[in-house]
Amino acid sequence: MSYANQSQTLNITTEQQYVGFFERVFIAILIGMPCCLFLFINGTMLFTLRSKAVFRETSRYILLYNLLFADTVLLALSQLMYILAACRIFTTYPVCGVLSMLNKLTNEISPLTLVVMCLERYVAVCYPLRHAAIITVRNTAIAIIVVWAFSSLNVLVQVLLLLTFPFEELPSLQMTDICSYEAMFLVPMSDLYDKAYTGFVFLSAGVAVTCSYIGVMVAARSASTDKASAHKARNTLLLHLVQLGLILLSTMHGTIIVSLSTTLPRLLIIRIRSSFYVFIYILPRCLSSLIYGLRDQTIRPVLMYYLCCRLRLSHFSKS
Repeated sequence: MSYANQSQTLNITTEQQYVGFFERVFIAILIGMPCCLFLFINGTMLFTLRSKAVFRETSRYILLYNLLFADTVLLALSQLMYILAACRIFTTYPVCGVLSMLNKLTNEISPLTLVVMCLERYVAVCYPLRHAAIITVRNTAIAIIVVWAFSSLNVLVQVLLLLTFPFEELPSLQMTDICSYEAMFLVPMSDLYDKAYTGFVFLSAGVAVTCSYIGVMVAARSASTDKASAHKARNTLLLHLVQLGLILLSTMHGTIIVSLSTTLPRLLIIRIRSSFYVFIYILPRCLSSLIYGLRDQTIRPVLMYYLCCRLRLSHFSKS
């Protein structure tokens, strides 16, 4: 009788694992489709921004290219790490460290670039006569270099903290859990430093974007300001503020998942993690293409031309 009960329990457990595995595969495919679609759109947008001299020589579009490049790389890395997690593929610590640090680097580029883009719009609306002298291609390039250097310095500090962990005492460098950025917090100082740095960056970015938005709103009420330009800049800044909020949530989702995992079953955690991935990781990385690709009158016709041409070519190649 006990053997029959044990066999029945084993069958139920095996069935739960079977359903859980195929559910993870189904969710991975379901999420991978929109992710690949937006990777295609972002890639086309990047090609569009390099196709004409007006895009390559205008500071606003140079900053947009930098933002899209970082978002596209982050989206590709996040999708790769999500597939590894969904398929329960465990990597080594060095491989996971490289993926996690590249993911962190590109994730930090977005809020800092958004701040520079908001400041550029603020100068364009509030100081239109000095805009051409302040926002030059050279100054834009310097701002982008500073953004990448500041983000790289943060990653370097995290790597140095990671190297303080005694890896030589481990029996193997093979990880026993899925690869994630939080899995690289092997020493307590890494977690404390990451929280302090993230709080500082997003507090500073939030203040800068909010002040730019208020400045543009005040300028919009001035009689000497172009009302249409100020209104458009205000809406753009508001969308960037939403982007910044979503990106901030993406840095907090790991902590939320860890806290929920102590009380909720593992299968439910997988579903929550998948929902967070769609709305916190994928959505903010696609807003830039939608904000500028659809709203900008200069980019829209060129972007639609390349998108339509590629869709026609893919259609002809299939037929």
